Amino acid sequence: MTDYLSVDGGTLAYEVTGAAEPLIVLAHGIGHSREAYRFVAPLLAEAGYRVAALDLRGCGESTAEWTSCSRTDVARDLIALVEHLGGPAVLVGHSLAGGAATIAAAQAPALITAVVELGPFTRKQSVKLGDFTVSRYRRAMFPLLRAGVFGSVPQWGKYLELATPGRKPADWDASLARIDAMMREPGRMKAFQQMTRSAPTDAGDQLGNVRCPVLIVQGTLDPDWASPQAEGEAIVAALPRGLGRLQMIEGAGHYPHVQFPEQVAALTVAFLESVNA
Repeated sequence: MTDYLSVDGGTLAYEVTGAAEPLIVLAHGIGHSREAYRFVAPLLAEAGYRVAALDLRGCGESTAEWTSCSRTDVARDLIALVEHLGGPAVLVGHSLAGGAATIAAAQAPALITAVVELGPFTRKQSVKLGDFTVSRYRRAMFPLLRAGVFGSVPQWGKYLELATPGRKPADWDASLARIDAMMREPGRMKAFQQMTRSAPTDAGDQLGNVRCPVLIVQGTLDPDWASPQAEGEAIVAALPRGLGRLQMIEGAGHYPHVQFPEQVAALTVAFLESVNA
């Protein structure tokens, strides 16, 4: 069942699974909705957590049009939702939302107890000429750029196919159709483009201010980086010493929570159990 939270500038849609504690808030990446966690949320609820899956501003059932859709904006939304649901909470953020979770953890340390970042864009990015020698990076970069620059829904769908290599869920075609329909709703592509133009420098500036444990999860086949492992290691290195750890998922692309939900849930639960211990 969808619930709604009014914040400055619009309304956020979210769905809660489970009634236990502690609270985990799931935040998806650009051009998607909370259904990206349709497999992970019930697994975490079964493990004894209260799980809130959020539609980011501009996405899913949340308000379509916003004046700004940066990571800092999304971080404010995450903090507002945690406060509304009665935190503290663990934040799980994918891609852009991984950077937003970093900012939220730095700005509201009393509310955020741990962070899990899936394929996160949390640092300033620099593209090197040699990156284009990696075929999966080269093949995915161009449809992603066309989607962002020209507002092409078909190109976004092409990127999603390339960013989810190999193993796909049984409902993959139906999920792509739902994403396609959502992206064609008035205002959705504008929000998508705002997000693609939002540089992750605001998140990178906050990495050193995080005070809670952080788990970075990268897929070995994530096409958003020539070396996903190197990106994950760089994020861990930028965090205060001892707070960050990196886990690689073999065969996963940019959406490990869609391709390997059981593994993502297991890594999350094990990480939180070790933090509590």
